[in-house]
Amino acid sequence: MAAWTWRFEKADGAEVQPAVQPDEFTTQGDAESWIGEHWKALLDGGADQVRLFEDTTEIYGPMSLHASEA
Repeated sequence: MAAWTWRFEKADGAEVQPAVQPDEFTTQGDAESWIGEHWKALLDGGADQVRLFEDTTEIYGPMSLHASEA
């Protein structure tokens, strides 16, 4: 079974430890629901962006945690 994981990064792509430790997720939906609940704490904790992986394959990213300033 695939494991879905997040990588937490600064704006320059350097990996950082997340302020909220995620689980390993069994579905993409679970992973995305989790980031939806915790993005603010992650941002406050020093992460600027995230990437989503299925096992070792990057699915998408970087996705900014900063709210768009429209």
